[in-house]
Amino acid sequence: MEQATLIDLGNQAMLLIIYLAAPLLLAALAVGLLISIFQAATQIQEQTLSFIPKLIALVVALVVFGPWMLQLWINYTQDLYISIPDYID
Repeated sequence: MEQATLIDLGNQAMLLIIYLAAPLLLAALAVGLLISIFQAATQIQEQTLSFIPKLIALVVALVVFGPWMLQLWINYTQDLYISIPDYID
């Protein structure tokens, strides 16, 4: 297997990781930002206030984006397994 092939596989895997993590991270970021603005406006400085809303946002994001994320993962894995004979010299 050539070095360029390994680098390409690594790039594809890293891109897949970014695609899989992005919806969950963005949901947590958005909820955290909204909670922070609310805390700043009301001067409530409770650290545990953002935990439950972030958890709920992550579950909702997983339910909404889960099928898409799973399909990305399945397609990557299938493509990887199908191309194994091409990688063997």
